[in-house]
Amino acid sequence: MPLSRRALLSLTAAAAGCSADGERLPALRLATGPIGGPYGVLGDRLAAELRRRGGPVRVFKTAASVENLGLLAAGRADLGFALADSAEDAVRVRHRPVAALARMYMNYVHLVVPADSPVRAPGDLAGRAVSIGADGSGTAVTAERILAAAHLARPVRPVRLGLEASATDLRARRIAAFFWSGGVPTPALVALGRATPIRLIPLGGLVRSLRRVHGPMYDTVTVSAGMYGTPVPVPTVGTASYLVCRGSLPGRVAQTVTAVLFASRDRLQAPDAPGARLDRRYAVSTGGVPLHPGAVRYYRSVYG
Repeated sequence: MPLSRRALLSLTAAAAGCSADGERLPALRLATGPIGGPYGVLGDRLAAELRRRGGPVRVFKTAASVENLGLLAAGRADLGFALADSAEDAVRVRHRPVAALARMYMNYVHLVVPADSPVRAPGDLAGRAVSIGADGSGTAVTAERILAAAHLARPVRPVRLGLEASATDLRARRIAAFFWSGGVPTPALVALGRATPIRLIPLGGLVRSLRRVHGPMYDTVTVSAGMYGTPVPVPTVGTASYLVCRGSLPGRVAQTVTAVLFASRDRLQAPDAPGARLDRRYAVSTGGVPLHPGAVRYYRSVYG
């Protein structure tokens, strides 16, 4: 019988060593995301908090999830952010030595089209140019899975662009749609909606298929009416973001980083969506990505 998360915490707590209260941190390397993106902003804030507890923190601006996981597995980064589906793929399929420190917040998949677009459902994307996200991003992993689940009559013409470039190309009508995975609201999409009317395509109907093929890291979530100018609620696909680390990170360091994360929660201002803020009750829910023993030690100190 699979162990419950509470049982896992109890069984592995001893592996983390003694309490890290007051522990000064060594120099750390933090892999985040694109400049101006949610991982980039959150990473800069977390780095500032970690610097208060010890040595320097070097921040790497990356394409996000997939690149971050590769850096951790290669020992070229100590900490990073990643979407749950990318992280589970790294651990369970690619067997990379990566662990989780916390479930951070819920990402909402946005499939964005111009308000006057004939595209009304994922199937309408067949044969069209669609930005699925930048190379090395978790958005691209999720988008490819969504398109496969949609069983399009013809494949899309995939374009790999980041959020800013995707918005620019959508306004210029060089692409018909783009995918983005992030908190709600995403400021760049708010700005896009003010400049050019946009719509979100409902994706919630694909969650069951995604869960059947890939596992329970996908949920049905809803973007509220009025968000980005959308007049009605839009059901879509949600997947969590994790703060992850290299598996060989020392236990006391992992424990202290996790403690700093929660001590500075209000200052970090993690990207928010209804019911999705950084919370200790949900932070241990990291699915198939094991919690680092140092993080386990922190949560045991909180739960008692």
